[in-house]
Amino acid sequence: MSRPVIVTCALTGGAPMSDKNKVPVTPREIAQAAIDAAKAGAAIVHIHVRDPESGRPSMEFELYKETVARIRDNGIDVVINLTTGPGARFVPGDPDPATAGTGTTLKTPVERVRHVEALKPEVCSLDVGSMNFGEHVFVNTPAHLRDMAKAIRAAGVKPELEVFELGHVRLARHLVDSGLVDAPPLFQICLGIPWGAPATPETMLAMRDGLPPGAVWAGFGIGAAQFPMVAQAVMLGGHTRVGLEDNLYLERGVPAPSNAALVEKALRVIDLIGERAASAAEARAILGLTAR
Repeated sequence: MSRPVIVTCALTGGAPMSDKNKVPVTPREIAQAAIDAAKAGAAIVHIHVRDPESGRPSMEFELYKETVARIRDNGIDVVINLTTGPGARFVPGDPDPATAGTGTTLKTPVERVRHVEALKPEVCSLDVGSMNFGEHVFVNTPAHLRDMAKAIRAAGVKPELEVFELGHVRLARHLVDSGLVDAPPLFQICLGIPWGAPATPETMLAMRDGLPPGAVWAGFGIGAAQFPMVAQAVMLGGHTRVGLEDNLYLERGVPAPSNAALVEKALRVIDLIGERAASAAEARAILGLTAR
């Protein structure tokens, strides 16, 4: 029998806009992208919001509220996963690196989970650990992670523990062992991000092998590694993620016309391996969720 594979679609992300980066921007566009991705076969949609005027990443609560309401009001059966990643960027100042430079977005744990506590999605991301993230530093201290994990748990939301290298897996396991994350823990192995772990089969296997017993896990790669890592994650017994947050191309030289198109291609890869896409209901059963 085939295994149900959870496909998450990451709709827009938090990267700056560019001529190549035609991601959904407004709450209406993001919600419609989520609906289309769910119809294409995604069981989970991962959501960042953006300022409708500038297209820049935003933490504005009203944008999250409108986006989530539009998805829920449509009646589509999909698991909503809200990000808590924004608010972790540090850029050293010049000439004083001890001061925050232009582009710094550091916020308190309370500010980073406020929308999750209010809107109560079924899942939210929790980026475990700090790292060089491109040209800035992504700051997630153990103390901040503990505070965020406590608030997420109190809100009745399952954290998706995003890990970008093996040290993050160790820290995430500590959160699980400390009782801050309910069973079964959900891990997302994130590969290929500069300067995290590379998107290779060896890396995914090593990180999978470091997960705690009973963990549910997914994995993805960015850019050209997106679909090879879909295949790798499925073959290793995990779930997977695609979307314009991570990759803008359907194939070499062919821009992806939509998030839904990336989901459809992921489903073809999964089918070729002999598995099938999980429904939202099956995803809830795998993750131990109760539909809201």
